[in-house]
Amino acid sequence: MFKKAIWLKILIGFAWVTSIGGLVVLMSFIEIKKGEVICKEVKVYIPGNQYFIDREEVDHILEVKTNSLTGHKIEDINIHALENKLKANPFIEFAKVYTDMDGVIRVEVSQRQPIMRVINRFDQDFYIDQHGLKIPLSANFTAKVLVATGYIDELFTNRVDSLHNPLTKDLFRTADFIRKDSLWNVQIVQVYVNEHHEIELIPRVGSHKILLGNADSLKTKFENLLVFYKQALPKVGQDLYKTVNVKYANQVIGVKAEIVKKDTTKKKEAVKTDTSKIIKNNTILIKH
Repeated sequence: MFKKAIWLKILIGFAWVTSIGGLVVLMSFIEIKKGEVICKEVKVYIPGNQYFIDREEVDHILEVKTNSLTGHKIEDINIHALENKLKANPFIEFAKVYTDMDGVIRVEVSQRQPIMRVINRFDQDFYIDQHGLKIPLSANFTAKVLVATGYIDELFTNRVDSLHNPLTKDLFRTADFIRKDSLWNVQIVQVYVNEHHEIELIPRVGSHKILLGNADSLKTKFENLLVFYKQALPKVGQDLYKTVNVKYANQVIGVKAEIVKKDTTKKKEAVKTDTSKIIKNNTILIKH
């Protein structure tokens, strides 16, 4: 029994040595084979529906058309350097470059996704992406996103950068909330920052503006606004109010337009009474 145990251990050890040796030989063979592989083609994959950067631009960054890659040995190509070149582009969020044994260099590029375009009070123009980073405009593509204008102090140095101004951070939070809601994503078409540094929203339907204030309690503010839209506006029409103020989380204040037809006075008075209890545990005030 003792001799059998010894022989069993020897056999197991021999099997391990043989396996490791075979693996080393195989890896050496692969490395030798890889060293002989010539780059035949560069394939680029760019997912998504944004077009800040296309195949031609990627080819230009990697100098594909100058034959700096095709025709050369794979082992002589610095894959890491190619990735860094791509990541240096402000519109590229992620880049991966790898090769296969068939001599194909594969490139995967993920673009930044803008959610808001900002024009600050210094007439500087830039995007804010889904991560709250400032990115420049593109000569190739204009994104259909919310546009924010007005008294915006956030500066742009024409490079990818984080947001520094609290108000601009509020703009980002507001745009992010709106884009994730199918209703408000259609209804809100523009954002304006007034002289008091408060956020105003411009709706697609109606001649009024929505005074949001800041990005605090966004869910509550938009819920209250929706109730106001459903129960108050249908009774008086979209054009009665010049401002719908939702900046206070516990109330909605409708400010009437200056020009009001006399024959609708009684109707408006009725709305004031009817809307006083529209939002449960909250108050809706109609200013005259």
